[in-house]
Amino acid sequence: MSSDEDYVLLESADNYTFVVPRKVACASGMLKSMLDEDAAFEESKNKTCKIQQRGVILLKVIEYLAYKVQYAEFNAEDIREDFSDRIDPYIALELLTAADFLDA
Repeated sequence: MSSDEDYVLLESADNYTFVVPRKVACASGMLKSMLDEDAAFEESKNKTCKIQQRGVILLKVIEYLAYKVQYAEFNAEDIREDFSDRIDPYIALELLTAADFLDA
């Protein structure tokens, strides 16, 4: 049985691997489904998800998921930092597509 203290691996299409806390990865609806042990997907058995996005995009998605988990219990007015300030305009469209696919 897994816990929030577990870590999972996220692999990008260009072979970058990121070690991410399960709690952060599961902030994505798609990753949560892939890592659900009851669903018996291969990803849940080996704790590795292959994501068909470039490493730079996957890294920014992971950064957003960590931000989402960090501020989950805050009101919108209490958050002083806007995540959109961290997004490079050159990757915005690609990032939006990845976030939509991953249900982030």
